[in-house]
Parts: sequence; C-alpha cells; structure tokens
Amino acid sequence: MGVVSPIGNTTETFIDNLLAGCSGVGPITLFDASNMPARIAAEVKNIPLSFRDRKIAFALEAAGQAYAASTFCSTLPQGDGGLSIGLGLELFSPEDMAVYRQSGSKLPSSLQERLTFLQTPSDLCVPLIAKRFNLTKPPLIHVSACAAGTDAIGAAFHMVRDGLWQWALAGATDSMINPLGVGGFCKLSALSTSNDRPERASRPFDQNRNGFVLGEGAGMLVLEPLAQSQARGAKIHAEIAGYGNSFDAHGISEPHPEGRGAYQAMRRALDDAGVSADEIDCVNAHGTSTPKNDPVETIAIKRLLGKRAKEVPVCATKAMIGHLISAAGAVEAIAAIGCMEKGWVHPTINLENPDPACDLDYVPQKSRPHKQRYVLSNSFGFGGQNASVLLKAFNGS
Repeated sequence: MGVVSPIGNTTETFIDNLLAGCSGVGPITLFDASNMPARIAAEVKNIPLSFRDRKIAFALEAAGQAYAASTFCSTLPQGDGGLSIGLGLELFSPEDMAVYRQSGSKLPSSLQERLTFLQTPSDLCVPLIAKRFNLTKPPLIHVSACAAGTDAIGAAFHMVRDGLWQWALAGATDSMINPLGVGGFCKLSALSTSNDRPERASRPFDQNRNGFVLGEGAGMLVLEPLAQSQARGAKIHAEIAGYGNSFDAHGISEPHPEGRGAYQAMRRALDDAGVSADEIDCVNAHGTSTPKNDPVETIAIKRLLGKRAKEVPVCATKAMIGHLISAAGAVEAIAAIGCMEKGWVHPTINLENPDPACDLDYVPQKSRPHKQRYVLSNSFGFGGQNASVLLKAFNGS
C-alpha cells in the first residue's frame, strides 16, 4: 500500500496519526482564499512535487510506495499487470487557461509545463504510471466522483480474481484545493464555513456539522492472487473479499433519502463475497459531515446490519483528512486495512453532540481496540454513484 494524505505521506505515519485522532485541516495556503466563504482545507504537506499538477505528483508517489513495498521480497510478473485508477473531474488548471489567453496562444517554454498544460489528469497520470511499472494491460479509468477510488479497487479486484490480470495497481488521486474546486463547492453550500476552528470543522454525524472539508491526496494498492503473493513471500496486509456498486440517480448532490443506492452497494459487496451481514465487524463510513449524507448513510447501515447495527463500530476517516473526492475511497480503504491489521478502530473526532438521526456507534473522539475479520468501506458519490468494498483480515494461512 502507498498513501499521500493530509496527516501523513507514508502508510505507517498515516495509520498512526489516524489512531491518535490527528486533524489535517487548516487554513488554505495553496491560493488566496480570503474572499471565499470556506477558507479551510486539508492540504498535503512536506512532500516534494515531481509534477506541478498535484494529482499527478500524488499518484506517482503513492504508486511508487505501493510497488516498492510489494517487490521488497521479489518482483511481480513483468508485463502482466494492469492499472485501475480513480481520477478527478477537473479538465485543466484555470491558471493555464489564463496564461493561454494572455500569451497569445503560445505554449509554455519548459517541458514539464508543456506536459501538463491544458491536459486532463488521465492524459498524463495513466501513461506515466503504466510506463514506470510496466503495466501492459489496457487501463481502467474511473471518474465516478467520490466513489471513484472504491470503484477502482473493486474493478481491479474482479480483474485479478477472474484471471484477466496477474496483478494490479489500484487506487485513486485527487486535489481540488484551488479556486475552481473550492468556489464550485461553495456555490453548492457544501463546504464547512467554520473557518475559525479548522481542526474541528469536519464533524461527521454531529448535530452541529455544517458541511464537508475539502482534502487532497492519493492511495494505491497492489493486488494479486493470494497464492501468488504467498509464493513470492510478499507482505500481505489484507484480502479483498467482495465489491458492489450502484447508481440510484436520485440527485446531483444529494443521496436518495432512504439510502437505496447506498444499501444496494453494500448488499452487493456482501453478496459478491458470499458473506452474511452478521459477519461485519466494522464499517468505514463515507461520513462526509454534511446534513444530508450522514443520516441517510445511517439508515442504509441499519437496513443492512439489522439488529446488530448499534453493536458494530462505524468510523469516519473524513473527520481527520477531509473529503479527498475521487481519492477518498482508496485512502479510506487503506485506513480500514491499517486499523484492522493493528486490531484497533480509529475515532470519529469532533463528534461531541450526535445528531438524533445518527444513533450508531461512531467511535467518538478516541480510538479503541477492536478485533475485526470483515470491514466494509463505503464511498457514495455525487449523482448517486455508490460503491462498497469488503475487506478481510489476513490470517496468515
């Protein structure tokens, strides 16, 4: 696994800070946001950028970490791998368009600027990763908004499980902390405006939540058949047991009020794995900290888990790292796996006054020890795009 996040740029640091309840939210420094209603975000810090497009730089770093960790013991089969990646929807940098207009339609002078000038992330991110790691299978590119990271992992899981790929790099990357991204979400009144207390602004399931906080980053995983991984002597963090998605088409920016799509995605992930809802030990929630998502996700979890719903811990990683949009599902799957390995569940920080409509065990404020065999990780995106992946603890056999 490899991760770039607002609370750590290695998997170990990321998981340790999650369990410690650290917040990565602060004032926006990437541009002048002084005239924005929302002036806070969860920015990635202390990482050299190999490309000026932050999404591309994050993806290359996370993919490099995952690949290096997976090949520490021995190499992966050359030429038999595929890339499945979730990417943001932004087409180009607004600054690029301004430069293009002001320069009389002249191309930038430097090679790196030319490589990213007026390009979509997939134009460069996909071929750069595929070439670097010799991934010869046709890539899968997912643009299903907030569900893209989970869709990328789930699709790669099916390709490997069905024998179409011998191994995969799977995950997602995104950064929308720019005037266009922040301004657009402000127009939707989707972002928290608690600018005077940034570390407490993301408050999933809390009665006083007032919107999500934008984050950025990337998460990548190496997936391969269990027998192949064991034969190579690779470090196995977890198994992927099932994947499900759905499209409820209820609204552009709000979920179905009964959580229909969310329930279908979770149900299909369990059916894909042949696992009963009674076996779920934890849910890594989508948990955006928005007035509409949190109660709806609670309804869907209750429907899935039935009488056990209030006994199963439900964690919201976005309380600490904000909403990474397309990258959210990938980074949150790594969060779920890392915590499962350690035998702990991370907290939902800032949950001080639970919404009466949100009455599950959201692990408020502090992490706790909790043995987990099966963990469900949820991602529910704009436009009714929903995805869930079922993760299973590896028992060493």
